[in-house]
Amino acid sequence: MGDDFAPGMVWLVGAGPGDPDLLTRKAERLLARADTVFHDALIGPGVLALAATAERISVGKRAGRHSRDQRTIDALIVAAARAGKRVVRLKGGDPSIFGRSAEELAACATHGVPVRICPGITAASAAAASGLVALTLRGNARQLTFLTAHARAGQSLDLDWTALARPDTTLAIYMGRAAAPNIAGALIAAGRAPDTPVTVAVDVSLPTERLVRGRLDALGFLVKTISEDDATLLLIGDACASPTSRLAQKLYRTPTRYIRPSTS
Repeated sequence: MGDDFAPGMVWLVGAGPGDPDLLTRKAERLLARADTVFHDALIGPGVLALAATAERISVGKRAGRHSRDQRTIDALIVAAARAGKRVVRLKGGDPSIFGRSAEELAACATHGVPVRICPGITAASAAAASGLVALTLRGNARQLTFLTAHARAGQSLDLDWTALARPDTTLAIYMGRAAAPNIAGALIAAGRAPDTPVTVAVDVSLPTERLVRGRLDALGFLVKTISEDDATLLLIGDACASPTSRLAQKLYRTPTRYIRPSTS
């Protein structure tokens, strides 16, 4: 078998949700061989330490504060590869789930740079594992929809709320903290039950992880305790109230809170 990480090649690598133990073995091997790693801002030191011999360059953002625009990131990746470097573009979660991998793949292809993808565990899967719930549930949750609540500046979320409000659908909403009250209102207006279970997952898989559970009509209140800098995922659907989730209170070490809206 030939060298799958030759000089001048790019790998888009999924860093998973944060815990270094949740990286794939391939991701760990690629990081150890990389000459240059361009990484998202939320990649923690435990993961970056696996690229001990590489030049590590942050190109990500936090809470909308960009350190590089996408075209600049594309150009940096291509330039490093054309200089003969083994390049890792390290992305939180999975590169192909809201990771803008398409732009970077296209940039490499345009300049004749070999590029491949190493998948990672996405935050929704890790949050479900931490909360001991299933994202799908036979006879209850037949669909799982991943979506992002991040919209372009000045634009509202343009989503098919009627489809998203189906009771047999579990929603995993990335970057949903700021839009949470609007999301809850739109789903309820489209027919989703106000008492639909929700989980707000913060810092998934890290020692600072929090899982805040409640109802859809309380979602706006649930996120008020979450900082805008915290990596936040929303899980919405009946599967979030699987009986096994009750075990999480006894078995899992991080705080879990249950919040109901005021009846006054």
